[in-house]
Amino acid sequence: MNDISKEESNPVGSRRTPGDTNITRFPGFDFHPEVFIGSGTLILVFVILTIVFRQPAESIFGNVQTFIAEGMGWFMILSVSIYLSIVILLALSRFGSIRIGGQDARPEFPTFAWIAMLLSAGMGIGLMFWSVAEPTYHFQSPPTILGTIEPGTNDAAQQALNITFFHWGLHAWGIYALVGLALAFFTYNRGLPLTIRSVFYPLLGDGIYGWVGNLVDVLAVVATLFGLATSLGFGVQQVNAGFNFLFNLPINTPVQVVLIVIITGFATASVVSGLDAGVRRLSELNMILAGILMVFVLLAGPTIFLLSTFVQTTGLYVASLPTLSFWTETFQSTNWQNSWTVFYWGWWVSWSPFVGIFIARISKGRTVKEFILGVLLLPSLLTFLWMSVFGGTALYLELGDSAGIITDAVNAEVATALFVMLQQLPLTGITSFVGIVLVVVFFVTSSDSGSLVVDNLTSGGKLDSPVPQRVFWAAIEGLVAAVLLLGGGLTALQTAAITTGLPFAILLLVMCYSLYQALKEEYAVIQLKSSSVAVPKVQDKVEEESVR
Repeated sequence: MNDISKEESNPVGSRRTPGDTNITRFPGFDFHPEVFIGSGTLILVFVILTIVFRQPAESIFGNVQTFIAEGMGWFMILSVSIYLSIVILLALSRFGSIRIGGQDARPEFPTFAWIAMLLSAGMGIGLMFWSVAEPTYHFQSPPTILGTIEPGTNDAAQQALNITFFHWGLHAWGIYALVGLALAFFTYNRGLPLTIRSVFYPLLGDGIYGWVGNLVDVLAVVATLFGLATSLGFGVQQVNAGFNFLFNLPINTPVQVVLIVIITGFATASVVSGLDAGVRRLSELNMILAGILMVFVLLAGPTIFLLSTFVQTTGLYVASLPTLSFWTETFQSTNWQNSWTVFYWGWWVSWSPFVGIFIARISKGRTVKEFILGVLLLPSLLTFLWMSVFGGTALYLELGDSAGIITDAVNAEVATALFVMLQQLPLTGITSFVGIVLVVVFFVTSSDSGSLVVDNLTSGGKLDSPVPQRVFWAAIEGLVAAVLLLGGGLTALQTAAITTGLPFAILLLVMCYSLYQALKEEYAVIQLKSSSVAVPKVQDKVEEESVR
């Protein structure tokens, strides 16, 4: 995002409101004091308490996750389905023709670059971590969403991929589409700062520059940091597993903390370098590298089975989407949904300020319909293809002569699942190294982009923040990820996502209404302008005919 951080945040012709001038400047720092200090204090208090009370922290994280998931899981399920429904309705409504940045604006990035950046920002590390592990989990222990299924069977394999599609498909991208569209519209069509508070201008007016707006942005910063830390924590676990597979490096928390320090150093170097188009080029490189790895697995693995799996599972996903969307495990006495769907929805919601701001910054010039359908459909289909290839290969092995190899790996150390699967194919050393490179680059781009987004939120919407300030937030992201691993590993990462996602989910419901009101006003203005232009043209034609 270095290349787009220099954009003007207030395009010509936008309807501008009084700005927030409460900005503090120090050498190397340029920030909004309430948001910067408030969010920084909350995060540092969490870090200190987790380090000091490391042993009780793991138990506390587990209890908090259980309390929120059991008490508010139904709310998360309902809310995320509402987000998806609303963005689809907006795309298909009369508002679909509204263009981000004004009716004369045009896209600044080619479609390929746009999609590449969407994927890198949206789910890069997660796709690497869960593409083999999640289908294998559901294959061993099928949930009862669509009826009782015997573990380890063909039906279990089909449902395992279907559930994985559900967690990584339209619902996730619907959250990103909602936040990204709202931010893009209020920034490029209303001339407001690129911060979460701006989305609530139709409801609060200039009150967004007061304590309520500060609170919204503080919540956004904390949610973003913990959402990023969750992804970075998963990523470093997988890097550790890859190095263990290739070089026998031990798999443990101290090693993972050291890896976080090293990779965060790479991200910091990327921030300091200030290379134009850095994130765009890394994203495109990752897309190409990921594409090569996927094609290799597709061709080296059971090709016809994987292609058939993609087609069949996509159809099953579409057919079962209404049931999946509103299932709340009411009549089952299991804890499956709390550990999976509620966790994912909380993770995506907490990740949404980061992805939403990033998508907003790269989407100027696209229509509402193009934006929503592009964000919903293209990444989802590519995600389904990726899951079909990697998850499908793992399930094919489990259903054949290699049964037990992947499940044993997942049960022993989930982060090793991808590498154990690659071990069953040719060129294992090369493909495993490519997998590690992909995770590292996703880590770097996420950390670099995340520091820019957090800077944006803590500087009152400033798009080109000082380098030392970006370095500070890049280091904080790594620190939070390391502390979460120290304080409880996978459970702590899941708890962080759910805990920060819940309050932000409430804000997103309010955002739906605010965005609708703003689009309705924008559409009325466009219609008024169109009619005012058409009338003189008709009059001129009548006068011309009368002269003749």
